[in-house]
Amino acid sequence: MWCSQMQVDLVGGYYDAGDNVKFGFPMAFTTTMLSWSVIEFGGLMKGELQNAKIAIRWATDYLLKATAHPGTIYVQVGDANKDHACWERPEDMDTPRSVFKIDQNTPGSEVAAETAAALAAASLVFRRSDRTYSKLLARRAISVFEFADKHRGAYSTGLRKYVCPFYCDFSGYQDELLWAAAWLQKATKNPTYLNYIQANGQILGAGEFDNTFGWDNKHVGARILLSKAFLIQKVRSLHDYKGHADSFICSIIPGASYSSAQYTPGGLLFKMNDSNMQYVTSTSFLLLSYAKYLTTARQVVNCGGTAITPKRLRAIAKRQVDYLLGDNPLKMSYMVGYGPRYPQRIHHRGSSLPSIAAHPAKIQCSSGFSVMRSQSPNPNILVGAVIGGPDQHDRFPDQRSDYEQSEPATYINAPLVGTLAYLAHSFGQM
Repeated sequence: MWCSQMQVDLVGGYYDAGDNVKFGFPMAFTTTMLSWSVIEFGGLMKGELQNAKIAIRWATDYLLKATAHPGTIYVQVGDANKDHACWERPEDMDTPRSVFKIDQNTPGSEVAAETAAALAAASLVFRRSDRTYSKLLARRAISVFEFADKHRGAYSTGLRKYVCPFYCDFSGYQDELLWAAAWLQKATKNPTYLNYIQANGQILGAGEFDNTFGWDNKHVGARILLSKAFLIQKVRSLHDYKGHADSFICSIIPGASYSSAQYTPGGLLFKMNDSNMQYVTSTSFLLLSYAKYLTTARQVVNCGGTAITPKRLRAIAKRQVDYLLGDNPLKMSYMVGYGPRYPQRIHHRGSSLPSIAAHPAKIQCSSGFSVMRSQSPNPNILVGAVIGGPDQHDRFPDQRSDYEQSEPATYINAPLVGTLAYLAHSFGQM
């Protein structure tokens, strides 16, 4: 369901990547992962901790607006098809700012549950610094989760022509329900959520064998998070999640029994052509977090009789981040603005088109494509943005039109925040 003027304040939030659309599903996941980064490694962020909190609050303020009407969640601002038919600066944007929502007639359990997870995780971030705001986030997370669970259905069914193929949910909404329940259990300590997980975990896919964690599939993240409750908080009923988490770890350890992960010749974890670096950053974060839990609990991972230590997990995560930052066959940093060599033609409208200061006149919808197709470097360096990255053979053409490899995204950066905080602290770079 949609309309151009729903009389709702949806100012704020983030565009997902190089376009001018606010997609609620990846925005919520970005918020969850940025919050988890602070929860696990915020103590190591020093002067950057406040900046991380500001970035989270910019997102949660928006998510609170998007969930302000009970029984309704506004999940997208902007018509993606019409937006993608233009290459224009955000300042010149004249594409329809259509608003799309889910409700009991057009359910969207995956985006609702991810929103609940984001609000619950953020409530933990602000628990000490702003207790009133933290409580507001937790209360809203509870109500949004109730809506997600009660009115089950995929938003990529009811809103298909608006959200697909951009953020169509391929893994189903079950993983988000389990993921959100795990965050609510952590944030509220209400036994209702532990009971929910125990009663519904298997139905929601807790034991499924998959090793992909990103904006679409949250199963692995839920397993790692629930393992923490078992390992650290000694919640014995969550014992099985340690086994599920271990299975994930074994699947990505090079050379280990049951390993199914692919790596490029240069050593980069490779999942798929489209925005592969998101899986690198999210997996590296999970490795460091799980290593932290295992160290505290004095445990290891058993992969077919081979003990995988927390030290090994940290080494794998560090290797992935080192590759991302330039230790790779091309000597290319995939973080824009970092190192002597980095991508010059990223797939991002604001970065590629001249600024208002340099070119005050409006750049019309289609006229910007001449810039998009050109070989000239982007005039505005999007410092810190991480892009999709190289292919399975470590090749990177640095072409602006190649959105699979050259587009940055918020959900690539979010888990990297916590990972870099840990690695910078551990290797004396802060």
